[in-house]
Amino acid sequence: MRPRYQWQLRTRTLELGARTLVMGVVNVTPDSFSDGGDFLDAGQATEHALRLLNEGADIIDIGGESTRPGKKERITPQMEADRVLPVIEAVRRHAPEAIISIDTYRAATAKWCADAGAEIVNDVSGLQWDPAMAPALAKLQCGVVLMHMRGRPEEWRSLPPLPDPLPLVKKELGEIAEQAIAAGIAHERIVLDPGFGFGKSFDENYPLLAQFDKLHELGFPLLSGTSRKSFIGRTLAKKGEDAPPDARLAGSLATMTAAILDGAHIVRVHDVKESVGAAKIADAIESESYGNQV
Repeated sequence: MRPRYQWQLRTRTLELGARTLVMGVVNVTPDSFSDGGDFLDAGQATEHALRLLNEGADIIDIGGESTRPGKKERITPQMEADRVLPVIEAVRRHAPEAIISIDTYRAATAKWCADAGAEIVNDVSGLQWDPAMAPALAKLQCGVVLMHMRGRPEEWRSLPPLPDPLPLVKKELGEIAEQAIAAGIAHERIVLDPGFGFGKSFDENYPLLAQFDKLHELGFPLLSGTSRKSFIGRTLAKKGEDAPPDARLAGSLATMTAAILDGAHIVRVHDVKESVGAAKIADAIESESYGNQV
């Protein structure tokens, strides 16, 4: 049975472990790998976020910059804020109780979004890309998701292969958590994410997923984000062509279910309605599996 935690956010506490929480993705970007440009307009992004909440999302994760493979361009904190702040503010007006996460690695953006009502900061760099992020998060006292990323997006295709990614991911995630706590971020505010697809080759994601349960040894709640990832597209390829992002739902649900059965507390997904239903079934299996072991 997966460990239970109380996740401290800015203004509330979430119970983790009783059931899987579903985090719905809202990309306010022109170039996301999965839905780039679909929700760049603040009004469309807000409608999408509200639709995901209506479909059962427990958390909305709003991002203003893509970290797709091969990306080299960088935007400024102000450009990022100009994209996401209107969406956060509009969601807060229409759904005041919604739990909003901001997907950013920049301290300035994190502060602006927390001031606007975001409860969680989801840092894909695991505090590595902005030296001001760790002290900023300690001061903001928000919930924090710290993800493992191997290298930067423009470097991923040239990284040496890993025979088994788990030891490296586990070691470096532990170091990231230690860095966060040393900076003053409370243990009960931290969730860890192994970063499927982020600096891991197609073949490296499956052994990491197969051993997901070993990450519980780090002593933190775990988030899994496999939705629409490229390794799924490669596995579902037909006639030598990878399945496009909008044809990866079956694979996304399969990998999500595998993570839940290995104890994921939160899953980050694009297809919320389908994921909520699949997570309910996976939770029932996980609970029954534990019951048969005692």
